[in-house]
This record gives sequence, structure tokens and C-alpha cells, in this order.
Amino acid sequence: MPRLSLTDFVDIVSASGTPKMRKVAEIKKRQDYEPAFDFYKMIRDWIIDVHRDNHPKSTIQNILPRLQDAKKKSVYPIIIKGYNKWWGRKFLNWFDPPSELFSQHGIDISVNPELGLYIDGSPHLIKLYFKAEKLTKNRIDIIIHLMDITLVGECPVGTAMSVLDVRQAKFISPTVSIPNLAASVSAELAYISTLWDQI
Repeated sequence: MPRLSLTDFVDIVSASGTPKMRKVAEIKKRQDYEPAFDFYKMIRDWIIDVHRDNHPKSTIQNILPRLQDAKKKSVYPIIIKGYNKWWGRKFLNWFDPPSELFSQHGIDISVNPELGLYIDGSPHLIKLYFKAEKLTKNRIDIIIHLMDITLVGECPVGTAMSVLDVRQAKFISPTVSIPNLAASVSAELAYISTLWDQI
């Protein structure tokens, strides 16, 4: 059964026409995941470790001297600045974020938010968004929807599903459901399933 990351699926849904088809083909034909080629893995893991080990906010900066890659040296400080801006004076407490597969039409989607945090006492499950390209409402709606229907039963009572656009220090935690979003997700997965064996 084909397996997509949540980011893969959102990228496909956000495209239309020929680019959508090309994105599916690209995902099918690419090599298996290699951590060494995941540009954001180092900062993603570092942020998780800082919270899980209950380190102070200033610890986020400690990753910078470890960077060897020139592009990371230019991008990571922007990410850290945005993250620290969002953190501000919030009191943050860790809980282990669940991860599960959402399966439909023969396609698996890995739903795996990076952070489980009590923010000033209120639990939030948080998907981190690191890219420079704009995080559109459509992308946010799909991420939140899949997190909600897949993971809410494994979280502390009252957990809010959230997305953090790290570079922009923009925290999104919608409280209003989007009508017909489940049907839209199903239709997109049916499209991917039909196309997968033909490309």
C-alpha cells in the first residue's frame, strides 16, 4: 500500500491539473527516505529535544555552532528567530505526541505532529511548518482535519490541533470545522489511488 507523508499529501492537494499529476509521479518514483537529505531534520529534532528534556528557550540557539552546511547556516537562524518569537513568555510543558496512519482508497498517510505541548496549561498537538513558501488556508485545513480525525482520541482531553508556521511565528489553532472536508480528502485519495498504478 503506498504511503505518503502528511506533507506529501498536502502538497498534492494544493496542486491542480498537470502539476498535481507530476507531484504524484515524483513521490512514487523518488528514493526511500534518507535522513541525511532531510534539510529540516536537524532543527526539527533539536526543537523536540529541547521541549522533551525541558530545557530553557535559550537552548534553541545551541544548535548553530554545530552547523556545517552553508545553506543551513543561512536558513536555521531565521527558523530559530521565528520559533523563539512564538515561544515568547509562554509556559510550555511536553507530552508525547501520538502518530498514526490514516488509510483510505488503498493509500496510507502518516499523521505525525512533532510536538505535544501544554501551552500555559492548555494541551496542543502541533505540526511544525518550516518552509519559506506561504502556508495557505487550504493546507492548514487539511493538516488540522487529518490530525483531528486520526489522533484526537490519543491526546489529553481538550487537546487543540494546531499548526505553527515557524518562520512567521504564526500559530494556527482553528476551532470551527470545515464542511465537506472529509469528502474532499476522500476524493483526493481516490484520485491518487487511481493515478498511482498508471504512472
